[in-house]
Amino acid sequence: MTQELLPPIEQLLLHRGAMLLVDRVTVADGDRLSVETTVRSTMWYADADGNMPAWVGIELMAQAIAAYFGLWQLRHGLPIKIGFLLGTRKYVCSVPVFTGGAVLDITADMQYREPNGLGAFDCYIDNRGERLATAMIKVYEPEDIKKFMEETPS
Repeated sequence: MTQELLPPIEQLLLHRGAMLLVDRVTVADGDRLSVETTVRSTMWYADADGNMPAWVGIELMAQAIAAYFGLWQLRHGLPIKIGFLLGTRKYVCSVPVFTGGAVLDITADMQYREPNGLGAFDCYIDNRGERLATAMIKVYEPEDIKKFMEETPS
């Protein structure tokens, strides 16, 4: 991926409304993609002081990864697909909340992507150059979501 065209985030993610937590792509370079978001006191996650709980950071990272895949799909003329956040073994965050009004930079740096759809990304969240959170996030993007859902035991 190169820096030439960074489409609106709504073209890259299937998330809409209150579930779309990131505002825009800021960097797309090779196996790395960064998004930006502003912590808003009017969002569903806001505490009484307008802050975002630190645990929401994992979803911010997942949406950065989804934007990475969405941009790849878009650039290859393919539809945006549903993917799954499998989890992380260690999410480290140096703050209990992301302060209301803060502009967060969320970066996803692909470490591997298997042909079967499994992948892993080193992710981090910064605010004004200060590293606030890190995690290695594991994801899965099935080739055929309908077939995958039909095969999954209920």
